[in-house]
Amino acid sequence: MLTLTNDMMRQIIMDHYSNPLNKHQPNTDKFEKVHMHSDNCIDDLDIFLLVENNIVKDACFDGVACTISTASTDIMCDLLKDKNIKDAKYIIDQYNHMIHEEPFDDSVLEEAIVFINTSKQAARIRCAMIGWNAADKILGGK
Repeated sequence: MLTLTNDMMRQIIMDHYSNPLNKHQPNTDKFEKVHMHSDNCIDDLDIFLLVENNIVKDACFDGVACTISTASTDIMCDLLKDKNIKDAKYIIDQYNHMIHEEPFDDSVLEEAIVFINTSKQAARIRCAMIGWNAADKILGGK
């Protein structure tokens, strides 16, 4: 695993919050959508996945969210694109394990590894998971 300093992790999070490349409405009605919101934060997001032939062809989101939710969902969209459903669900599972301080496969998380310390701020776990939970739901998970 690449060693990141706290400053490096903070910068990656801020980059994805300030300029989320995947934050937009989809350009077709072929996307599946799940709406997510949080009672303890401003998070109110729609998560969109375009799944064709067992492949996540595209992923995006829209709405209002805090820094952690926006950045984690933006990174998630990048990670899931062009993955088959099995691999996408594996990535989501590994992220979930990481967030909950369980053993995980860091080789599939790429930039999502910046959320490794989220569990130390219990109130932020929901923020870090909101987009991932929506994607999991779309892909037939919990």
